[in-house]
Order: sequence, then structure tokens, then C-alpha cells
Amino acid sequence: MHQSSYLKRLKIITLMIILSVSFIFNFEKLSFAEIKPNDKFSPLEVVDIQLVSLQSNSDDNKGIYQCWLFAHPENKKYTGPLGRFVAMIRSNPYDVLLGSLFFETKLISKNQTEAKVEVFLDGKNKNRYKILWILSKSNISKECTNCWMTTGVSQPLNLGPII
Repeated sequence: MHQSSYLKRLKIITLMIILSVSFIFNFEKLSFAEIKPNDKFSPLEVVDIQLVSLQSNSDDNKGIYQCWLFAHPENKKYTGPLGRFVAMIRSNPYDVLLGSLFFETKLISKNQTEAKVEVFLDGKNKNRYKILWILSKSNISKECTNCWMTTGVSQPLNLGPII
């Protein structure tokens, strides 16, 4: 694993832990490390948040919920409400995102309104996958007036067994 990839993932996990502890001490009933979209996250950070959440999903789907929070409103028109999104992620071909062993993200294009991120992911089934994540800017709240959110994710392309 590249050190920059490791440090980026460590930064996101640390942020999730800090937010979780903050929520516990505030006695709020929020899901595990509920990170809301905001203008501070880059496209790569959004994808990393989503992938870490899916990697550590729980039986009650808190990781899938965290991922769903970053789905663009236009994307949610196709993936449906949370229950339908959970069913989609838990089904083939997207179920390989759950409990992955490793992933690496790379920004392949970005302009003022759209970004594309290439993902290489090692599934728990010991196969490597290539996935394209597409993000667009959105305005959903006062904290998110120009934030990156996922508009589409390609079907994972199986590249074969992990060597």
C-alpha cells in the first residue's frame, strides 16, 4: 500500500472515530460516525469515506447508511430510498464493496462540476475489481452548498484473483 493512500485512509478513520466519540458524549442517537456531506471534502475524500464505510459495514447497515448520505440527490432518484439502496449494495455485483480487504483510489479527471475516481478494490472473495466512481457538485444544505456527492458507480469489473 502506498504511504499516501495509507495516510489518507488513516485520516478518514481518525475523523470517523472523533465524530463517533463526539456523538457519544453529546448523547445523540446518531449512527456510527455519521459524517455529513460538506464543502470541505474533495472527490477522493468522499469516495474514501464511502469505501471505508462499506468496508466496515455492520449488521444493521450503518456503513451502507453512511455511504448513502453521500449519494447525490439525482442518484437517489435511481437507487431509491435507503431500504432500496441497502438491498442494492447487499446484492450482486455491488456486494463486493462490503468488507473489502483493500482499496486504492485515484482521481482521473476533475472540472468545476464533475469528477471521476478510479477504484481498485480487493474483495473478501480474494478477487480484484476495478470501479469507476462519478461525482458531481450539489447544494443540499447550508453546510453543503457546493459539495461533492456520488452520481454514479460502475458495476465492479472483476480483474481476477489477487496475486
